[in-house]
This record gives sequence, structure tokens and C-alpha cells, in this order.
Amino acid sequence: MAAASGHPGHLSGPAGAPDGPAGGAARRALAALDHAVRELPPSSFAFVMATGILSTGCALVGADRPSGVLAAIAVAAGVLLAAATAWRAMFHRGELVRDLRDPSAVFGFFTIVAAANVVGLHYDLAGNTQAGLVLALAAAAVWLLLTYWLPCELLLRERTEPVMQHANGSWFLWVVATQSLATATAVVGTTTRTQFVGAVATGLWGVGMMLYLLVATLVTLRLLTRPHRPESLSPTYWIYMGATAITVLAGSRILAMPAHFPVSRVTDPFVAGASYVLWAMGMWLIPLLVLFGIWRHGVRCFPLRYETSLWSIVFPLGMFSAATIFFGRNEGIPVMVRTGEVGVWVAAAAWAAATVLMVSAFARWLHRLGRSGLRA
Repeated sequence: MAAASGHPGHLSGPAGAPDGPAGGAARRALAALDHAVRELPPSSFAFVMATGILSTGCALVGADRPSGVLAAIAVAAGVLLAAATAWRAMFHRGELVRDLRDPSAVFGFFTIVAAANVVGLHYDLAGNTQAGLVLALAAAAVWLLLTYWLPCELLLRERTEPVMQHANGSWFLWVVATQSLATATAVVGTTTRTQFVGAVATGLWGVGMMLYLLVATLVTLRLLTRPHRPESLSPTYWIYMGATAITVLAGSRILAMPAHFPVSRVTDPFVAGASYVLWAMGMWLIPLLVLFGIWRHGVRCFPLRYETSLWSIVFPLGMFSAATIFFGRNEGIPVMVRTGEVGVWVAAAAWAAATVLMVSAFARWLHRLGRSGLRA
């Protein structure tokens, strides 16, 4: 590796790679992989979020074997993406900093927080609370860094245009990450029966609620004041609904904390009422978001192809279903439980469709890589 460049693509070849065609093919493959890591989308952990919450949904409806398979896929993908992110931080700091300073992209990094907590929720339900706690602590560290970096970066850095111009559905990932942390903290509070942890969980839920109101206002104003093209109305707007769903999930976990907690006695009625209102809001949003998709692909004929933001459809569907089941069971509302159980299979179909598109895109990438190797 050229020390000055800090760029893995400048390797003369993998250690021990033979010269000639085989060595050249290995170098080209490494360069292609390095390019993919360099351009890794900040929201790449959305796949882990979507797969992890679908695993939880399957467990809730008794589909234990699919749940286990999906959990294994989520964990494997999380490990690979964590390694890729570390690689990018070490060798492509310029591109990483660029994304951290881009208001239209930086919120994607909150998928790291949400992915860790969603996988942690699976471990918690399986009885492995220690794994859930480790993931929650790691997620909390990233959340603290991002949640204070963002206001400073967005408000204090000199810009030539208003930050509002960049508002989009990915901004709701701030809410999603916060409520995922509230969920994980509530589970820890319930497991350890620690009043302080329960108070922190409820406080995080309140912060997430206020962030939702703030972000929803900004994103809605941007939607109403800008002309829309098919490419701009991306699937990330499904997180508008996903943020309500994970707030309901966090609310259900807070309501499951010991009733003798002082914070529970003070806030439980509000948490229950607000969670139900947000659940209704999420239910109302689903047909509207479907209509957005019909306009994008059916009316404006935007091609349906793989993009990372497709997981922004799958995750909200899975989260809405799981949250509906949790809340319905906790509050004794059978119609919500049945709605969530049906929703799990809808989310599973969406996951399967997105996976087919992702695998097809990956196969085309490998084909192009192979053809370029043959030409060389």
C-alpha cells in the first residue's frame, strides 16, 4: 500500500498474489471492492434494520425458523457493513467527512444506531439480554456523537444556501434512532428493574416525540414548497411512517416497565394515548405513501430498480407490524394484534422483492467486473 495515498486501491496486489492474469484479476477485484466501500451510502445499515425487524415480526407470529434465518442474515450483514465502514473511515476519510457534512446524506448514519438496537431487540426476545445490552451501549455512543454533531453542523457551519433545501425523508432517521435507543433502554430497565434506567428510557421517548414533530414540520414544508420529480420522491419518505411505528414500539416497551417506577406512574397514560395516536397516523400514511409510489413508477414511469432506499419501505412496514403487535398485546387490543400479524407477511413480501432486486443488481455488478477483467 502506498503510505502517502492511504488508498487500498493503490495496492500492487494482495499479499502473495501471483503475477500475470491471476494477480491482475485479484488487483482489479480489490480495486472494485475498494471503490464500492469508498462510495458506501451512509444509510447502508437500513438493510440490517429491515431484516432485523422482520426477524422480530416473524418471532411474534410464531415463525421461529424464518426468524432465526433472518436474524443470522441481519447479524452477518451488520458485521460486514461495520467492517466496510471501518475500512472507509481509515482509508477514505475525505468521502466520509463529505457525507457527514452533507445535510441530504448525514442522517443516513443514524441507521447504524437503529440497526444495532433492532438486532439487540431480537437478542432480548431470545433471552440473550447481555448481547442486547452490548449493542445498546455501542448504539448509544454513536447516537450521542451524531445527535450533537448534527445541530452544530447544520446550524453553525457557513453555507451558501438554506439547510431546508436538503430536507427529505431520511431526516426521520434521527427520530428512528432515538426511539430505537428508547426501546433498548426500556428493555434494560425492565430486565434490571432499575428506576433510573426507566426514567432515561421515558426521557428518550419524549425526545424522540419532539424530534418527530420538528422533523415532520420541516419535511412537510419542504414537500409543499418544492417542485417534485420522480427521482426526488424517493422511498425514504416511507420513514415518515416508520418513525411513528418505532415510537409506538418504544411506547409499548415503556408501558411494559414495572408499574411501580415513579416515572411510569406519572407518564404511562400519556405514553399510551400518544402512542395510539401515532399508530393511527402511521396507518393513515400507508395508503398515501402507496399513492406516491404509483405516481412515481406508474404515472411518471420511473424505472423500478434496486436502490438502498428500498429498505426504507421494508423497514417501516416491518416496524409498523411488530409495533402494532407489541402495543396491541400490551394494551389488550385484539384488532391491533391481528392487523400486525397480517402486516408481518406484507413486510416479508416486500423484503423478498427488495432482496431479489438487490441480488440482481449485485449479479450485474459481478458480471461487469468479470467482463472488465476479460478485456484487460
